[in-house]
Amino acid sequence: MKQLLLINASPRGSQSVSRSLSSHLVERLRASEGPLEVKERDLTTTELPFLSQDLIQAYYTPLDKRSDEQRSLLRVSDSLVDELAAADILIIAAPVWNFALPAQVKAWIDLVARAGRTFSYTAEGPRGLLQNRPVYVIKSSGGVFSEGPGKAMDFYEGYLGSVLRFMGLTDLTFIRAEGLSLPGQAQTRIEDARKQIETALHPALAAI
Repeated sequence: MKQLLLINASPRGSQSVSRSLSSHLVERLRASEGPLEVKERDLTTTELPFLSQDLIQAYYTPLDKRSDEQRSLLRVSDSLVDELAAADILIIAAPVWNFALPAQVKAWIDLVARAGRTFSYTAEGPRGLLQNRPVYVIKSSGGVFSEGPGKAMDFYEGYLGSVLRFMGLTDLTFIRAEGLSLPGQAQTRIEDARKQIETALHPALAAI
């Protein structure tokens, strides 16, 4: 059975568009892929440590030379890397906050982007160590950032896409539910995001 890792980062619970769309995507993936073992990582309820000098030092200390304290410091990061590496499918559902990703997602990235675990440095340059797999990013926003004046203020897709590709995850699909704060347009925009999901799962629909 395939394993699906769902990363949710909105604190809005049942009012969250990104959470609603991520649940819909999981169900559509079940319909197209068959049974899935779903692991949800809710970044709003997971206590994520920020990088510190001690944690960085632990990252770069060889495994056989780590102290008990360093192994304890690395426990959360190791767990997050292990579940990411085990996933056959990855979904990241996160809103746009102040033109970028929520701080929780950045903290998660700092804990999973690790030399020797998810990427390495070689004579030819950095190399991603994660086996490629489908990655779906559900991006919800009050404004429009995929085109027009807002595009220059989008610091979400370029950054997140670069980090994922850096770790070896190049099969990326962005599902955009944007313009949700435009008067009278929220429901239409959400329906458009659902159509994007169908097109992503069934590319032939794009030609219809």
